[in-house]
Amino acid sequence: MNSSTSEFTFKPYQESEGEEYMNEAQLQHFTNILNNWKSELMEEVDRTVHHMQDDAANFPDPNDRATQESEFSLELRTRDRERKLIKKIEESLKNIESGDYGYCETCGVEIGIRRLEARPTATLCIDCKTLDEIREKQMG
Repeated sequence: MNSSTSEFTFKPYQESEGEEYMNEAQLQHFTNILNNWKSELMEEVDRTVHHMQDDAANFPDPNDRATQESEFSLELRTRDRERKLIKKIEESLKNIESGDYGYCETCGVEIGIRRLEARPTATLCIDCKTLDEIREKQMG
C-alpha cells in the first residue's frame, strides 16, 4: 500500500484523560480510517479490471496462455478477498451510524481504540476473539 491515504499512515488517536469512549471525535477518526481503506481497495479492484482487460491476449502458445490464466486466477482470488473486506468495512461504517461500533458483539465490552486502529473491522474484544479461535482449533 503505497498510497498516502493508506490505512497504515493515519495518525494514532490521542485520547484525553476522562474522555468518553466512542465519542464524536473517535467515531470521526474511525470513519476516516474506514473510508480511506475502502477507497484504496476499490481503486485496487478497478486497477485489476483494467489490467486484465488491457493484458488479456489470446496466446497461441499453451504455456503462455496457462501462465496468464494462472496470474489472472490469483488476481481474482485476491480481489475476491478484497471485496469481502470492503463488505466488512461497510458493515463497520453502518455500526458507527447505529452506535454499535467499538463494542464487542458477543459480550458488549469496549473493544478498545488501539485494537480498532490495528483492525478497524474488529467486532470482538480480544478475549472473545481468543475464545473464538480456540473453539475453531478444537472443531477443525
